[in-house]
Amino acid sequence: MSGHSKWATTKHRKAAVDAKRGKVFTRLGKEITVAARMGGGDIEMNPRLRLAVGRARAANMPGDNIKRAVQKGTGELPGVQYEEIIYEGYGPGGVAIYMEITTDNRNRTVSEIRHALSKHGGNMGENGCVAWMFHKKGTFSITAEGVVEDDLMEIVLGAGAEDMELIDDHYQVTCEPGDFAAVAEALAAAGIEPADQGVHNIPENEVSLEGKDAEKMIKLMDILEDHEDIESVSANFDIADDIIEQVLGG
Repeated sequence: MSGHSKWATTKHRKAAVDAKRGKVFTRLGKEITVAARMGGGDIEMNPRLRLAVGRARAANMPGDNIKRAVQKGTGELPGVQYEEIIYEGYGPGGVAIYMEITTDNRNRTVSEIRHALSKHGGNMGENGCVAWMFHKKGTFSITAEGVVEDDLMEIVLGAGAEDMELIDDHYQVTCEPGDFAAVAEALAAAGIEPADQGVHNIPENEVSLEGKDAEKMIKLMDILEDHEDIESVSANFDIADDIIEQVLGG
């Protein structure tokens, strides 16, 4: 988990993250629409929708946006028909990459992702080639400064989190995906805003990268995370903080 944690917290420090908030809302809206289409618009009766709405609220997505996304899914408002796909592949150094896609144009999306992988020393793989290397967890990265550890532990464990550890200058909280919304709501009620949060595919093992491979991997992840059709992307790399900051900052 350390590689993902370092990546997430360093990404948060980039000023450009705020500029991408519109794309974050686009992804969350798609997720809500698909969840409502699959299981209905009642948040109490649709666990997937409840999780999607919880993530949207945690990201400060406006309530009107959430409502419209639900209505597009239930058919109350006209909307695009989205398809959910899993793409898997490899990055430089043999890093495993797992991508969850929501798109209205499969051919366009796979072409763009294949191009990005190829340009940065990677390639697309067959279905199932890397999925076994990951397990899904809800994660929260919380800046340690100004936070009392015992108080934070009481809040998150009381809401259903299963673990909390201090990594560098952030607390990393993990939970089962079904408990994500409850933990997010408990943190919000306590006035604690995570630096990063979401339901991620966490790698079982990591591949250490340095030099050109590390640089290519960082640039590739930045491109994939910025792609509006990629709901989430996970990779099992471990790259030193200073290299990540140097490449992203440059």
